[in-house]
Amino acid sequence: MAEKEDKYAIHAAAREGRVAAVESLLNADPKLATRKDQDGRLPIHWAASANNFDIFSLLVNQKGFDPDVQDDSGWTPLMIAASVKDSDKIVDLLLSKGADVNETNNSGQTVLHFIASKSNIDLARKLLQEHNPPASARVRDKRGQYALHRAAAVGSVPMINLLLKARSPLNATDSAGYTALHHAVAEGHGDAAVALLKAGAETGKKDADGMLALELAPGMDVRRYIERECEREGIEL
Repeated sequence: MAEKEDKYAIHAAAREGRVAAVESLLNADPKLATRKDQDGRLPIHWAASANNFDIFSLLVNQKGFDPDVQDDSGWTPLMIAASVKDSDKIVDLLLSKGADVNETNNSGQTVLHFIASKSNIDLARKLLQEHNPPASARVRDKRGQYALHRAAAVGSVPMINLLLKARSPLNATDSAGYTALHHAVAEGHGDAAVALLKAGAETGKKDADGMLALELAPGMDVRRYIERECEREGIEL
């Protein structure tokens, strides 16, 4: 057991934020930075998950560092960092090292899928509008979802508008037959549904169970709100 623990000591130190331990282990054997643990992760993945910039910097500066190195689930350090709150410094460091913003994991998801789920509008703007090349809003994952589906499901109107501006498909259906509008309505996000309808979302599309988006409203108050706002905006349902 002790031997197994020693083998993955650097992973534990990165996960637990023990900077001195990571530095000491790397000095003794720099190749530890490229060792995968029993979870299929490198120390860099754990440092990103723990949002520890000091440890992350140590690992980034190792010879031969690959900013797009994937764990066994296909997650890159950028995907992990973008899913963690207040990780701007790590994200910026990765971008400065040339991290690919359009890399996909084993589920076909890009970093933009995770950013949309977290409603991180500042990072989304950075990758969609400021980064060169920009992140693509037109990548569909293995569930058939674009980042727009994620933004709709969490009800983020600013994210929805940003993704549509970045040419995300509006009426695409996922593997359940859900459009972004289906997701917004089903989760009770009336404002998000109205934003999609204002952008031209189709109301006549049915999901795999034959349901229209508006039929998925969790309560009549949500549906009435959508109908009232659409009437006010001159949108036909």
